[in-house]
Amino acid sequence: MADRFGTVDQVIEDLRKVDYLADASIASVVYLADRLEKPILVEGPAGVGKTELAKAIATTTNSRLIRLQCYEGLDEAKALYEWNYKKQLLRIQADRENETEWSDMEMDIFSEQFLLERPLLEAIRSQEPVVLLIDEVDRVEIETEALLLEVLSDFQVSIPELGTIQGTQRPIVLLTSNNTRELSEALKRRCLYLHIDYPDIEREKAIVKVRVPEIEEELAEQIAQVVSSIRELDLKKAPSISETIDWARTLLFLGRSSVSAETIGDTLNVLLKYQSDIAKAEKEFTPNPDAKPWGSIAKRKD
Repeated sequence: MADRFGTVDQVIEDLRKVDYLADASIASVVYLADRLEKPILVEGPAGVGKTELAKAIATTTNSRLIRLQCYEGLDEAKALYEWNYKKQLLRIQADRENETEWSDMEMDIFSEQFLLERPLLEAIRSQEPVVLLIDEVDRVEIETEALLLEVLSDFQVSIPELGTIQGTQRPIVLLTSNNTRELSEALKRRCLYLHIDYPDIEREKAIVKVRVPEIEEELAEQIAQVVSSIRELDLKKAPSISETIDWARTLLFLGRSSVSAETIGDTLNVLLKYQSDIAKAEKEFTPNPDAKPWGSIAKRKD
């Protein structure tokens, strides 16, 4: 398959066209993953755009996005394939009525028409370009991680009844992790590593302007600065980028042209999702009459 991106700058440009603002480090890893045909392990706090990166790559490369959502208890049947047991049972009952030999019956029920593809097998067998997203890989057990490692190494799978199925192409593969547990060294060795953190103020401002194009420059900057200050608090869950965008839209819906202490107090529940975090933000930030509108949320001095 031809390389999807010609240069690192092309990655930045193409992703921007689908409203994903990638910095140079993100673009470089995506470019190299495409050229080296290696998976990308994307780590970072929740809500910084890890999953959105996979979606953006799929859109800009005209690829099909196949997503394996990981969770505790995920096994081979849900990740790779399983047999349609209900359909097989119905066929067995019908064949018995016709006095079909078991050997013929077995060949029949373990055929393609009874196979249920799950995301990994679906990605391997796809004839069209694919971006495979293995989301929150840190939530699965070590045994399932070993299964993922085996599939990603050779991009093939052995089905005892059908033989070995090899991929016809190498998709772009992204594995995301929220760092809830340490991943194996073997998995990390096979991946290019990318850490995505919360954006700085200028980049978050740019993201707000792209996702909420009707917003004024000054309001976008105030929003980015306030969110950055709130993230510095010791919170159970810091505001994600999507919550920043939701907050920007909220302020527009409320007809606010600037950020004030009153505005933040009225809308903290859009940014923060725990009452303890809301209370902490309300306690830490108090009106400051000498500051600019966004600065009316200034840390209380002890």
